Amino acid sequence: MTLASKPAWQLKQLLEKNEISCVEIMQAVLSEIEQKEKDIHAYLFIRDKADLIAEAKGMDQKRSSGNPMGPLSGLPVAIKDNICTKDIPTTCASKMLLGHQPIYNATVIDKIKQADGIIVGKTNMDEFAMGSSTENSAFMPTHNPNQLNTVPGGSSGGSAAAVASNECIIAIGSDTGGSIRQPAAFCGVVGIKPTYGRVSRYGLIAYASSLDQIGPIAKDVRDTALMTQIISGYDPKDSTSINTNTPNDYSSCLDATKKINIGVPEEYLGEGLDESVKDNVLAAIDLMKQIGHNIVSVRLPNTEYAIPAYYIIASAEASSNLARYDGCRYGFRAPDVKDIHSLFTETRDQGFGPEVKRRIMLGTYVLSAGYYDAYYNKAAKIRHLISQDLSKIFSHCDVIMHPSTPTPAFQLGENTNDPLAMYMQDIFTVIANLAGVPAMNIPCGRVGNLPVGVHLVADKLQESTLFQTGLQLERALHKSGKWVLDFLK
Repeated sequence: MTLASKPAWQLKQLLEKNEISCVEIMQAVLSEIEQKEKDIHAYLFIRDKADLIAEAKGMDQKRSSGNPMGPLSGLPVAIKDNICTKDIPTTCASKMLLGHQPIYNATVIDKIKQADGIIVGKTNMDEFAMGSSTENSAFMPTHNPNQLNTVPGGSSGGSAAAVASNECIIAIGSDTGGSIRQPAAFCGVVGIKPTYGRVSRYGLIAYASSLDQIGPIAKDVRDTALMTQIISGYDPKDSTSINTNTPNDYSSCLDATKKINIGVPEEYLGEGLDESVKDNVLAAIDLMKQIGHNIVSVRLPNTEYAIPAYYIIASAEASSNLARYDGCRYGFRAPDVKDIHSLFTETRDQGFGPEVKRRIMLGTYVLSAGYYDAYYNKAAKIRHLISQDLSKIFSHCDVIMHPSTPTPAFQLGENTNDPLAMYMQDIFTVIANLAGVPAMNIPCGRVGNLPVGVHLVADKLQESTLFQTGLQLERALHKSGKWVLDFLK
């Protein structure tokens, strides 16, 4: 077992005892990249090896000189390629932004650097975060480290695959309808979408602005809590940022032993759910019951409308956000155009992939005169009803617990020509984005070589409850042998 396979909190302990160095950790991660990246393709861009080693050496010198270290202690971090990084390519895995290098950092990048994290590179994703398999990348698909002929999920598939294959210690992704949690489930790692507005979106290239949220992907709950702490907080640069206090330390609340009221939605255990996934999730729920938590059945009556409402709202916002890519101001410009009309049409035709075009057209349609009330307005009403359903549940439950995905990871190419089948991968995750509440995936078992995830949802700003519940579940799963991480073997 290499240093790269250990979680951040263990590495931090070893660093504090001077048993290892930041250079050794970086070398271990770079070794994993050298061995595995040719098969996995988790990254679109990796920084120069010499620069990374030099930065790690600088962190060791800082520590040896007695200067206080930030909470990331010089650990390697991977960043999804739709988050702006100054002077480092940020392409959204799209030909439209090929070669684009931002002149500023996203707020989360500044926070990671201030915490002494080292940015390793930019991870692959579905183009402009539109997809559930990372097959929509304009450059290449990413492969699931657990079984290379299957997808890692999406759109943050590169970030999840990098963590699962030890090609970084922690990664950052973005989540519009499950894009952190679904790939975390497919790859067998932990991922959280914080409350909408908890983490600044400044510097996140927008897909659907009322749904997008940045969050971490990590090896375990403790690491996820650590990174959430670092990237959370009010940001005046983001008009949707919540101006509220962030708990001083999520990690300090992890060991709370309070008994938790867990709601299990009946609608999420029925038709369309793979039986092997269901068995693993029910076993995890039963474990929580065995260790003393209260399990109650709850209802989410508007579940059947969640996917159509989500895709109408997300596509409508995408059609507006992506209008800026017109060949005039920045990004790709189609060659040999004759007039302004052909400049727009040819640039978008050549620069965007099929899925992005599909969602732009759908979004433009539902916002057009005569169809706004029939589609977008109804979707907004359903969104409100889903929020009300969750509020009712959270009046007597601390968290909701159910499957993260309806199936384990599917094979590469299996759903490429079936957009509806791909969209249904988000059926259990979109409600958290529609309601703006925090949600997290925890690995809970396997079907063959493929991981299965359980999904935890809490009320707004209740990330602490998610972490407490997740850690207790994680420990119960390890004790039972149903899910054992490499560093605990």
